Amino acid sequence: MKKILIANRGEIALRVMRSAKEMGIQTVAIYSEADRNAPFVRYADEAVCVGPPPSAQSYLQGDKIIAICKELGVDGIHPGYGFLSENADFVRKVQKAGITFIGPSAEAMDLMGDKLSAKATAKKYKVPMIPGSEGAISDLAEATKLAKEIGFPLLIKASAGGGGKGMRLVEKESEVEEQMKLAISEAISAFGNGAVFIEKYATGPRHIEIQLLADNHGNYVYLFERECSIQRRHQKVIEEAPSCVLTPELRKQMGECAVNVAKACNYSGAGTVEFLVDDKLNFYFLEMNTRLQVEHPVSEMITGLDLVKEQIKVARGEKLSFTQEDLKINGHSIEVRVCAEDPTNNFLPDIGNLKTYRIPSGPGVRVDDSFEEGMDIPIYYDPMIAKLIVHGKDRTDAIDKMLRAIQDYQITGVETTLPFCSFVLKHEAFVSGKFDTGFIPKYFKPEMLNKSNDQEEEIASIFGAFMSAGIASKANEHVPTSSGKSKWRLNRV
Repeated sequence: MKKILIANRGEIALRVMRSAKEMGIQTVAIYSEADRNAPFVRYADEAVCVGPPPSAQSYLQGDKIIAICKELGVDGIHPGYGFLSENADFVRKVQKAGITFIGPSAEAMDLMGDKLSAKATAKKYKVPMIPGSEGAISDLAEATKLAKEIGFPLLIKASAGGGGKGMRLVEKESEVEEQMKLAISEAISAFGNGAVFIEKYATGPRHIEIQLLADNHGNYVYLFERECSIQRRHQKVIEEAPSCVLTPELRKQMGECAVNVAKACNYSGAGTVEFLVDDKLNFYFLEMNTRLQVEHPVSEMITGLDLVKEQIKVARGEKLSFTQEDLKINGHSIEVRVCAEDPTNNFLPDIGNLKTYRIPSGPGVRVDDSFEEGMDIPIYYDPMIAKLIVHGKDRTDAIDKMLRAIQDYQITGVETTLPFCSFVLKHEAFVSGKFDTGFIPKYFKPEMLNKSNDQEEEIASIFGAFMSAGIASKANEHVPTSSGKSKWRLNRV
């Protein structure tokens, strides 16, 4: 494999290209008109504009992407995540064109891409399942009857869903009809498939997923777990590896179950099996993601592996160069998603210009991004600006390192999730490890960030007043605040 095309954009496109370059592989970028000046476009060996800004007219143009591959002599396509990464029809077309798809087979995608077929497949291997409907359900009377049998609260979920779309929480019988209609409507709008199913809502649930690798020679390994319970709108904001609640025995159980799910669909490449873990540490199969995950860097940091390189090696037909016994957890890693969203306004996307953009650095700090100072945040795509990842000797060290890195990250022009992430990392529930997917409704109110911002503005105002008054001679004295706990100091100028 001498040349690959990355059928994606932004930070994941740049991240894949870096690994490919280290392997001596040439890269081709595709880009929309909105991304013409993006760093990933300049970094590639070749770049081709694939259409106007909307995804449907650019990054989702599978036939056009394949035609570009043929024209440029591309050997393989890496899909990243999102867009065409889990599109089985696209995989079939790629293979028919004689190009290697760097990912699992179309058949594995078909089995695992639909939550209901994924559950049925995993069930054959006796993987624990959360109580719920056996298949899709559309009849309201039947749904109400089943809901009463399962018990409240429960979830109505889109069969073809992902990212929290088509998912509705039902807390009492009177809500079943309304929430079911909303779930079906969202599912049709987001996925073109209105099939929904019902499952019990676990108490105090944690979202824990297992990273897998498999080759085409029957070798399977799990790269331990990621804790992904800090979420807004069922979408992850902070991820860490390993989880602070899993015992070695439970980790092994979950890892082996994940491997069985992969074996059930003859999986190859990198994939993730997601589980729900309740407050009694019972775990239940949720779904399998047949692609690289956004949060894959934390698994890389604790294992020392490059998952993109491993994907490419598997696609080239190579055997895994290590066994399960070779893998060990090294330290602790945390990732925060730096999104152009306003946490004080229900995490609504905030579009604008990056007037200031300076990334943190230092030992154990990694930033996966594809933006530069002065660039605009496009309105057409996911609002994620970057992924900020740290690695420490243990969880406490990783938290401290992340808080420092967040403080060092300078972004103006748009609101971001960084203040919220800092709030979470300092919260007693997170520090103690006693949290679940309900962290935001339990502990977070937007005014908490406003209060913090007001204090910072007060500190800055006092600092400015001291400097304007020409009292720099009082160097290194603490500037007082209402709390008396400020770390601001005046320095000689």
